[in-house]
Amino acid sequence: MKTSGRDLARKVRSIGESREFEARSGELPTWCPGCGYFGIHHGMNDCIRRLGIPLHKVVTVSGIGCAGRYPFFTKTYGLHTVHGRAVPVATGVKLGNPELTVYAVGGDGDGLAIGGGHLPHVCRRDVDINYVLFDNSIYGLTKGQPSPSSPMGMKSKASPRGTSDKPINATLLALSYGASFVARLFAGDKKMIADVLLEGTKHKGFALFHIYSPCVTFDKSYKTWENLKKWVHPLPETHDPTNLRQAFDQVLEDDWSVGVIYRRPQRE
Repeated sequence: MKTSGRDLARKVRSIGESREFEARSGELPTWCPGCGYFGIHHGMNDCIRRLGIPLHKVVTVSGIGCAGRYPFFTKTYGLHTVHGRAVPVATGVKLGNPELTVYAVGGDGDGLAIGGGHLPHVCRRDVDINYVLFDNSIYGLTKGQPSPSSPMGMKSKASPRGTSDKPINATLLALSYGASFVARLFAGDKKMIADVLLEGTKHKGFALFHIYSPCVTFDKSYKTWENLKKWVHPLPETHDPTNLRQAFDQVLEDDWSVGVIYRRPQRE
């Protein structure tokens, strides 16, 4: 069925009135068509809109990689930093002005390889920033090398015989290091992303949002849309996010459950 110009104009006007894209900049995202990062972007925008705070009081800090482009696509203040350093820079921003709401964004290569040494310390210090980890288990910007979260045996142009390294579980690491808010999410569910980001942003302390996403260009066998839609599922209704032991058990037993894994009672 064809859409008339009048219908299209009405739809555009409706979207504008909804303020759905209020936090988006005029720069169109340059990710590959079909990339899961579009869903994450939409969820973050919706969260920031629902926070109801002025955009000049929000700062988005990125490193290098496909996720490193993120600050260009948002109207918040943004810092595009160097590889693996989004978390310490975001920490500095928060220390410099505690009134700001601060997001660090980065991929699994940026955050778990060169930047992996920063995760233990931001968790144990419980710095009040939000770390959105885009995890597609591959280095997309540099053409498909295996990353720290790639599964053993994953083949690529850089690992034609399959990678022999054991993968890192970012959710488990954050729990082990003492993060006070830990969530695991799926790029295909932008509503859950927005809802959980909103909850985690309001949490006073360090929040990690570990988001599974496909790389549609370089990964044709592991974290594809088809596989993720089959594997990902909500946490069981019996899960208690305030129970740390239960959080560990859940992550150790189930790699693909999504939702708020752990939420420490708020500090004074």
